Amino acid sequence: MEKDILQDIIANKRVEVERQKAAVSLRTLLSLGGDRLERPTRSMREALASSPYGIIAEFKRKSPSKGWLHPHAEVADVVPAYEAGGASACSVLTDGKFFGGSLGDLRKSRHLADLPLLRKDFIIDTYQLFQAKVMGADAVLLIAAALTREECRVLTDTAHGL
Repeated sequence: MEKDILQDIIANKRVEVERQKAAVSLRTLLSLGGDRLERPTRSMREALASSPYGIIAEFKRKSPSKGWLHPHAEVADVVPAYEAGGASACSVLTDGKFFGGSLGDLRKSRHLADLPLLRKDFIIDTYQLFQAKVMGADAVLLIAAALTREECRVLTDTAHGL
């Protein structure tokens, strides 16, 4: 991904996360999460190590460089098919503006598959980690090029704690 587009995405993500935090406070998010915060995570490491294929499938509708790939793709059609096809885990794009995804896609995926799920987004704030856990993610993607060393450490520590 080009540096300019990464900067654009991160700038947009900062605004988006602040809006999400204003709309749903962390306290409210945690209260809505209930027992989902306590559910054990599925280990991607173990799933990949025990799989004959080691495939992490990806649910993505759009790409900044290629535009819409599958604008009408539905989690209910794709994610269970990935699991049935032997995928070890599934990455679910949750960025809306640049990738056509949503947190709802992640939540639906959790209800439809037993695979470890990775929330693939531009994680810049611990709030997003709590969102990921509440919506059913077992792992997140951290893009080091988008974070300071300290941000990366804090996000990693928080993710591991969840």
